[in-house]
Amino acid sequence: MYEQLLKAIGNLGTPRILVVGDFMLDVYLYGDVARISPEAPVPVLKVTETESRCGGAASVAADLAALGAKPVCIGVVGQDAEGRTLVEKLTGLGADIAGLTETTDRPTITKQRLIGLAQHRHRQQLLRIDREVGEPLGPEVGERILRHYEDCLRQADAVCLQDYNKGVLAASLCRQMIRLARDLGKKVLVDPMLSTDYSKYRGATLITPNRVEASTAVGFEIKTPADAGKAAERLREDLELAATIVTLDKEGAYLAADGISELVPVRPRSVYDVTGAGDVVLATLAVALATDGDYRTAAHLANIAGGIEVEKFGVATVSISEMEREIVRLYGVRNTKLRALESLLEEIEWRHSRGQTIVFTNGCFDVLHRGHIEYLAFCRTQGDVVIVGLNSDSSVRAVKGPNRPINNQHDRAAVLSGLESVDYVTIFEEPSVLSLVQQLRPDILVKGGDYGHEGVVGWEFVESYGGKVVVAPLVKDRSTTGTIERIQALQVEGK
Repeated sequence: MYEQLLKAIGNLGTPRILVVGDFMLDVYLYGDVARISPEAPVPVLKVTETESRCGGAASVAADLAALGAKPVCIGVVGQDAEGRTLVEKLTGLGADIAGLTETTDRPTITKQRLIGLAQHRHRQQLLRIDREVGEPLGPEVGERILRHYEDCLRQADAVCLQDYNKGVLAASLCRQMIRLARDLGKKVLVDPMLSTDYSKYRGATLITPNRVEASTAVGFEIKTPADAGKAAERLREDLELAATIVTLDKEGAYLAADGISELVPVRPRSVYDVTGAGDVVLATLAVALATDGDYRTAAHLANIAGGIEVEKFGVATVSISEMEREIVRLYGVRNTKLRALESLLEEIEWRHSRGQTIVFTNGCFDVLHRGHIEYLAFCRTQGDVVIVGLNSDSSVRAVKGPNRPINNQHDRAAVLSGLESVDYVTIFEEPSVLSLVQQLRPDILVKGGDYGHEGVVGWEFVESYGGKVVVAPLVKDRSTTGTIERIQALQVEGK
């Protein structure tokens, strides 16, 4: 599964995908809550930051763009500031927004969330304010949307229908879109609304209801994976679908397709916010299936993407690199801290994109002792990510002599990887670490001992691009050489 998923990620390509549905703008007002209002028993939010994100069908478009696809947006926005903001954001993502029709009879659907700090650490939603009109579109607007859909359909690789029941995907329009797509052999994926009647989705390729939506549609509560399987099969048969995926939050997802009926499990996670998880699942399935992926692989990828998304706050996208790292964590080699240089450089680039500080140190770390532990703990205090450059066996011999190291490089790397203070380990062959420092370009270079410029390899190079060099204090009378000498002395005494 490990190699299959990584291969599928590599084959996602840049499909052109139509996104039809309810386009929304999500607005977040962040602030501090330090007191209760004297006017009423409610918290007072002192706003410090305002942020806008793509929501609803626009969130699906953003997710598609993050996965390398070309989203083509078809829906409505109001003639208002929120609509202009949403169009700007979608344009910035590279989406085709020619199919977004401005309407005068309804505002851009906007969800405004007031966010305060919980226990001075975690963001906590206090209140959500919705601005919307949910009645079906007028016949003229509906016809314009359908014409644009027909014009774009032939060049599309797949279609996503994101239905929040806000008026765009009325039953007649939904049925026509599915029929037109089927006539051209295009896959149609649907994230359905909450309803007892899913007949308007009949003939689609796949639907992705969550536990509550599927329970409502089939008329019985889904409590177990077996219940989910029963519901998925019923929906697939009744709606003439190729596949159904019922998402089951912490239990994963249940896939029913031709010859497949199985639970796709998910890794236990610390769920921060489920907002947007359904959007990223739909987008991942669409990209995977648009490039001729199979349903089982697509379901696994969507499960992984959804799991990453719920660990983030609010509606958030998931990148291919994030999915690759998660696949390695789930299915790859056990020691994921040990990285080849190429993999480590990609990791550093991703960490820097998140504003994180990279700390680098190096050494033999042959016989681990208290001095090593305290030194690496000191490195941890200097930044966000600690990388250890580990001398290979041959480079240790070149520096320490033919009787070293005591432990081989794989054992030494495994021991370092077991330390909480160490994030990554990479092994280098040269006696000097300078080449590795030049390639990694850490923000902070740490070396232990009473060194000046001459004693710390890479000092001048790190400072040349604005990096920082820190000399860490060492624990007295603690060294690998001293430990080995004491062991040898005990052996002599015992003879």
